[in-house]
This record gives sequence, structure tokens and C-alpha cells, in this order.
Amino acid sequence: MEVLSNNLANVDTPAFKRDLAVFQARFAEETSRGQDRPGSGSINDVGGGVWMSGTITDFSQGTLKTTNHPTDVAINGDGFFVIDQHGKPYLTRAGNFMVNDLGELITQSGDHVMSEEDTPLVINPDTPWRISPDGALEQDGDKTFLKMVQPRHLSDMVKQGENMYRSLGPVEPLEEEARHVVSGHLEMSGVRPTLEMLDLIETSRVFEANITMIRNHDSMLNSLVNRVLRQS
Repeated sequence: MEVLSNNLANVDTPAFKRDLAVFQARFAEETSRGQDRPGSGSINDVGGGVWMSGTITDFSQGTLKTTNHPTDVAINGDGFFVIDQHGKPYLTRAGNFMVNDLGELITQSGDHVMSEEDTPLVINPDTPWRISPDGALEQDGDKTFLKMVQPRHLSDMVKQGENMYRSLGPVEPLEEEARHVVSGHLEMSGVRPTLEMLDLIETSRVFEANITMIRNHDSMLNSLVNRVLRQS
């Protein structure tokens, strides 16, 4: 329920990737404690329900929305922009950038957007410029490429906030033929609110059913104990 609620809360967050809860079957309590073994055929050889072992992120590309804002850029395909946050590199697909007073291209939280030279991307607002389809800042006849990378395995990506990531494994520069950037557009959230809401309703009902089952079980045990006490 918390995972689904967080997805719904970020339905308007650019380039947000929805999380999926991963459930795993668990042994009965006695088996988990080593007091029995699976397949023993005893009264303990029953399922112990399920537990949430973690979450995985669905990295499917979100829809591209036209904003006509020159500092809004969207990646159409694979890859991530590289952001410098307090000297540490982070990855993002959220291209809702802006220009600060120094002409530096930054994120909404003020972090620098990096170039392939590992330097902040700087724009001269007094000179015409554009972000080309291959992800380069074109100005005064020069091209400065935005640093774009792709992790070897998306499973290495760890969320840092809403739409920033840290890669636990190596990342590789995006090949030139794989760089597809659309200026004046934003990748929107990958959350589909109708489906998330339906899943949340279903999860709530299952949770309530489990609570009801536990209460019935407690009531049966209480009734059984009272009968034993009366007979003794």
C-alpha cells in the first residue's frame, strides 16, 4: 500500500518511474526458526503466508509532453543525463532544467547538468542557442554534448529521491547513434493513475480480509480456551 501510494503521489513528477512491490512466500514460523524442515509432513509443513522482499523499478519510458520551453529536454530511448550533486554523479531522465544567473544549466534543485567534459554546461543567454537532437548544446558555432550514459544493468540503479538515481555498477557513455534528445519536451511520469488506484483498492481489500481472518482466528482460540477452562 505504501509503494502504490508513493506511485500515485508522483503521478505528475517528470520522468518518475513506478515501483513494484515484490512478494515472496515464507515458511511457517517453526521452519523459519529451524525447529522443523520443509516437506516434513508435520503440522508445521504449511505455508507461512508471504512477505514483501523489496521493490523493483519499472524503467519503461513515459510519454513525452510538449512544453516548448527551450531548457526542457527529453530522452527518446535509452540513456540518462548525468547530474553533479555536491561533487557526486547522479543519473536522471527528468529534463526539466533551467538556467541560473551564471548561465549554468541546472536541475530544479540547483544541481549542475554535466557535459561530456565533466564540466557544468554553460549557456550564454545573449546568444541564440539550442539543444540538438543528438543531445548537444549548439551556440556560436560550437557544440557541447550533454553527458549521457547507460548503466550495464538497470537493476544496478538505486533511487535517490523522486527521479534521481545512483548506479551501483559501471555506466557506459551512450553511443552517438543511440543519443535521441527532444528539445522543448518533457518525459512524464510512468505512473498510470487509474491502474494504480485499482491496485490500491484491491490491496486494501486483501489487507482487510487478512485482518478479519486474524480476528476470527483469535476469537476461535479464545472460545476454545474458555471451554477448556470451564471443563477443567
